[in-house]
Amino acid sequence: MKLIGIKRVITVQRFVIIHLGMAHITNHTHKFLHSIINIMHYALQEDLYYPHPLVQDILWGILHNVAEPILTHWPFSKLREKAIKVAMEHVHYNDECSRYLGIGIVVKVLSLLATWVEDPNGDAYKRHLARISDYFWVAEDGLKIQSFGSQMWDAAFAIQAILSSNLAEEYGHVLKKAHDFVKSSQVRNNPPGDYSKMYRHTSKGAWTFSMQDNGLQVSDCTAEGLKVALMYSQISPELVGEKLETERLYDAVNVILSLQSVNGGFPAWEPQRAYSWLEKFNPTEFFEDTLIEREYTECTSSAIQALTLFMKLHPGHRTMEIEDCISRAVNYIKDAQNPDGSWYGYWGICYTYGAWFAVDALVACGYNYHNSPAIQKSCEFLLSKQLSDGGWGESYLSSANKTYTNLDGNRSNLVQTSWALISLIKAGQAEIDLTPISNGIRLLINSQMKEGDFPQQDITGVFMRNCTLNYSAYRNIFPIWALGEYRRLISN
Repeated sequence: MKLIGIKRVITVQRFVIIHLGMAHITNHTHKFLHSIINIMHYALQEDLYYPHPLVQDILWGILHNVAEPILTHWPFSKLREKAIKVAMEHVHYNDECSRYLGIGIVVKVLSLLATWVEDPNGDAYKRHLARISDYFWVAEDGLKIQSFGSQMWDAAFAIQAILSSNLAEEYGHVLKKAHDFVKSSQVRNNPPGDYSKMYRHTSKGAWTFSMQDNGLQVSDCTAEGLKVALMYSQISPELVGEKLETERLYDAVNVILSLQSVNGGFPAWEPQRAYSWLEKFNPTEFFEDTLIEREYTECTSSAIQALTLFMKLHPGHRTMEIEDCISRAVNYIKDAQNPDGSWYGYWGICYTYGAWFAVDALVACGYNYHNSPAIQKSCEFLLSKQLSDGGWGESYLSSANKTYTNLDGNRSNLVQTSWALISLIKAGQAEIDLTPISNGIRLLINSQMKEGDFPQQDITGVFMRNCTLNYSAYRNIFPIWALGEYRRLISN
């Protein structure tokens, strides 16, 4: 994977130097870099997850060997100048919308380089520099650069974990601070100007993956933000602070409804509006399903859960539209289930993650083990993967190969064990047989360290099927959540 990183740096560097024209590059150097890129293309076959189709190789070959030389000479160079001008307008617009935070480290670096090439003494470049520290992450073993912050995402799950434990009174001060963060993190305005012309979507009322500065609406982050805001509204304000204004709840609902696709599912960032055949031009080689937006079980589940809770507490706002939205989303969840009872998880590893979201969505709509064949099959699938120590442990290969794969040595992972346990508890498996759940809970209890922490184990986050993401807070959030759900189950 280090070689892939080198290749990408060379590609980006070459793009900035050649296409933005700030520095001159000799023909000899050009050929040298091109040779390196070609060599690395063939040397990285073991990392070639998404091979280029022939049509793509032909396209890139024509663009590089024919189009690029032509576009460097007058009068075609005028077309290139116009294209660069339009591209920079989009760079600046998105920088301003995110207050120069960007939407992730890759875009951050590219925008930083583009503004430097444009004007190394300009305000845009200086503002970019000021926000590099947002990507710093001090881990147990030193300073790292993270792909992006997950502040809002983690906070929403942590809040629900604490509330599930029935310890709100004891941790009211923590919940109040988290509530303040949730309220301050909601996006209050749409992007400026004619944002549709800049290919942006309505964002007023949304929550982002990180914090308000980011500005980019995300369907599941908005849904989880709405869900915890509604949960807070049912708790005494003396304990957790004043609830979110009703109008702001409406804004969040409006964003969620605007993101649903025709098939009932929910994409992550924007409505699905591109053709699937465009994936044939995915140039990354090591990612799949990356070029166009698509629907996800997890995003759809979060939307269902938030909207069903909203309907119970605020039945008068866009009632018919919400009911129709939920109905179509539930059908999407059911259709997404695999024949073996599993759901593929796109943003977590993998089938345990998908099951947790899917089952939660169905349960929120009144389904349970007794009246839903989908839930029954999901329980059977999860139980078939339980390990001898009571836990579950799923390898990142599940995501890449699209088939459930245990961790090496059949090790358990506490986060994935928690996802499976929450699914089984919510599904009503305890009414059939409590033993598998109790065995998993016993593993969680016995794995807790003396400081109260849970150990950091294998990475459980993923995206684009082939790139893992480390959510360091998960190791505590989800065991607490599972233990809280189990305590509630036993108490009842």
